[in-house]
Amino acid sequence: MATVETRGITKQFGETRAVDGVDLATREGELLVLLGPSGCGKTTLLRMIAGLEHPTAGEILIGGRVVNELPPRTRKIAMVFQSYALYPHMTVYDNIAFPLKAQGFPREEIPKKVEWAATLFGIQRFLRRKPRELSGGERQRVALARAVVREPAVFLFDEPLSNLDAKLRTLARDELKQFQRRLATTTIYVTHDQVEAMGLGDRIAVMDHGKVRQIGTPREVYDEPADTFVAAFLGSPPMNLVERDDCILGFRPEHFLPKGIHEGQVATFPFHVHRVEYLGADRLIYGELTGKWGEALVIARLPYTVGTPIQPGETYDFDVLEKDLKLFDKATGRRTEPRPL
Repeated sequence: MATVETRGITKQFGETRAVDGVDLATREGELLVLLGPSGCGKTTLLRMIAGLEHPTAGEILIGGRVVNELPPRTRKIAMVFQSYALYPHMTVYDNIAFPLKAQGFPREEIPKKVEWAATLFGIQRFLRRKPRELSGGERQRVALARAVVREPAVFLFDEPLSNLDAKLRTLARDELKQFQRRLATTTIYVTHDQVEAMGLGDRIAVMDHGKVRQIGTPREVYDEPADTFVAAFLGSPPMNLVERDDCILGFRPEHFLPKGIHEGQVATFPFHVHRVEYLGADRLIYGELTGKWGEALVIARLPYTVGTPIQPGETYDFDVLEKDLKLFDKATGRRTEPRPL
């Protein structure tokens, strides 16, 4: 196993700074997710770690060794791309064996290694087929088998599941997590999908405009966002952000409670309902806060079985536990210490 560290890593494309002084350090054997919107710099950062892009400034260390000047093949990494990048004229066997042959692996040992990697991903029966004869999920397994066959120190994944349909993505995500835990290989995984990030990551680094806004466990970045960007990016629907005179008040849609059902310190919000969406077990309630809250647009998420029926056009009082309220600085967007409302 090995760790990956970046120190002030920067990448400039003309006038555009795609990655801006990122300091990042993995832990041995963890799966670290780089999460952010398109154009935030996450793939560029991954490509610099892989050696496919050269940094404008800063250092990249793998296993404690600076690798800035090393070519990709000597960095002990394996990368899986969104496109899978399989050779269409080769069989599955030859696709998996290709990196071993390229590295001069002993010819007599290659079949055993290919069989091991194919068994790991359940694709032994496809070894004589060509990629065009496989489904998207099967091609994805071939790409993973080709990555793992060299037993690298670090895996790098660039949105490898994005070409799969929703149901297959869920299954593939579970398989990928189990595989990573079995091998305990340090892994960096790029995605823009927060569900994927929350389900896969031991930790998540949330990126925006080339910078890491926050890094922490899925629970930490969701429950304790460092700023308004992280608060609004994570969550579906995202955190409600209500501007006040000198701060921004944040709380998740699921933190709304019908008035009086919970003991403890609460803040009460008059909520004028615009519309209600029924999502099976839950309801999404769209509306605005009234009174001293200044007609802020908000969303509440309530279990279908909790509270009375909610009617559009009516105003209801909802409670939010004070422990669930987050305060952000209005000028910087950064979290501030809680204070009485």
